[in-house]
Amino acid sequence: MREIPIELTERYAAEGWWTEETVGDLLTRGLAAAPDTEFRVHSAAHPWAGTFRDVEAVARRLAGGLRERGVGPGDAVAFQLPNWMEAAAVFWASALLGAAVVPIVHFYGRKEVGYILDAVRPRVFVTAERFGRLEFRPDLCADVPVVGVVGRDFDALLSDEPLTESLPADPADPALIAFTSGTTRDPKGVVHSHRTLVHETRQLAASYPPDRGRQLTAAPVGHFIGMVNAFLIPVLDGTPVHLTDVWDPAGALRLMLDHRLHIGGGAPYYVTSLLDHPDFTEEHLRYLRYAGLGGSSVPAAVTTRLAGLGIRVFRAYGSTEHPSITSSRHDAPEPQRLFTDGTALPGVEIRLAEDGEILSRGPDLCLGYTDPALTARAFDEEGWYRTGDLGELDQDGYLTITGRKADLIIRGGENISALEVEEVLLAMPGVAEAAVVAAPDARLGEHAAGFLRMLPGHPLPGLPEMRAHFERAGLARQKWPEELHQVAEFPRTASGKVQKFRLRQDIAVGT
Repeated sequence: MREIPIELTERYAAEGWWTEETVGDLLTRGLAAAPDTEFRVHSAAHPWAGTFRDVEAVARRLAGGLRERGVGPGDAVAFQLPNWMEAAAVFWASALLGAAVVPIVHFYGRKEVGYILDAVRPRVFVTAERFGRLEFRPDLCADVPVVGVVGRDFDALLSDEPLTESLPADPADPALIAFTSGTTRDPKGVVHSHRTLVHETRQLAASYPPDRGRQLTAAPVGHFIGMVNAFLIPVLDGTPVHLTDVWDPAGALRLMLDHRLHIGGGAPYYVTSLLDHPDFTEEHLRYLRYAGLGGSSVPAAVTTRLAGLGIRVFRAYGSTEHPSITSSRHDAPEPQRLFTDGTALPGVEIRLAEDGEILSRGPDLCLGYTDPALTARAFDEEGWYRTGDLGELDQDGYLTITGRKADLIIRGGENISALEVEEVLLAMPGVAEAAVVAAPDARLGEHAAGFLRMLPGHPLPGLPEMRAHFERAGLARQKWPEELHQVAEFPRTASGKVQKFRLRQDIAVGT
């Protein structure tokens, strides 16, 4: 892990941003304060309805069962589950045990899952027998001591003797290892402590509008923001949890009216897909009071469109490494809310490097990566994190993201490593060179576009052929290129590096 300067540690403690509270402590107090709060999963495959008390009972029995199997503080507990009740139970049980939870996005394929399990070596892995393309693969977790499969033997992990209290843990120790794709070929394991995660939970909850209504959470709980919004903030606030395991705009519109559920934002696609659906009516606008947008590029055309419908838009900027860097308040002046990514949040500092790269540090910044080499490259000795994003700061401290240094595509809030996709393309017969760039996407913000230089005599593969190849490679479907282009030669720098900005320009002008 990175070395955190002592002056920052002392400042964060003095300001009350870092406390002795663990995630288990936060959950224990919150669940005791509002045990009858509704918890519901809206799902065709695995629906569930109950209360915080009901989910906590499963979580404490699971914690008791895992404790009997030797799991405790310092261990890692991984799960790959959709937005189901069992995901909450595993997360809460891990926190009560003082273990580090490792959420894995449910649509990751065997390549990503195998890498994560190998990198973390968890004591426990909980997954689903089957959900969509997710299928239990015993070979992936053969070296994991404790494995539970929802739909098969998950209940066998539950003890008749529930864990009654949270086990003591050092608040500076790891509480979460969240994997995110980036410019590296494999997912990056981001390590958060109890201190950073508890602070982020409280800070994010405080930034939300107080009258935001009953929220529907569709973001995968394997993602940082989905996890915090589903399993931590509602417990802190005593607000109902409504999860859906598949993003279906028509279904979401029905839930909004049937259960009086609000959509609070996230990646712009979650809001725009509702507005563009033929079932959308004026009545639905009652449940789109606010739209806090982030996790993907936020075009001004989207924010102005929403504002024109009377939706109060505000933007935010962060990452798995540093979850809440800037945000515009929901009551800030409209130009700042619509056209900037806000100002630094309490305790957070930002500055721009000479090339415009955004550097940040703050009490919710992670401890580093599971890969020490990545940690060494991303953080300096003064505690600054190199975000890889480019931005501009105005005289009032409002930040606007202008681009990325990183070779990264952000599709509907999901990071995609161009390098990872290129390696799979290069394994196709007849491909001499491959380059992958971000292409604009009206629904998702961006998607992956592949450029191929083919060997003589080999035609450009069609999309069906390419998809079959990626299916065999085991890469998550969200990462597959959605368009392919052939080039005779790649545009290059004097040193021979492919000029990807020119490929992006070609897409923009339709060549």
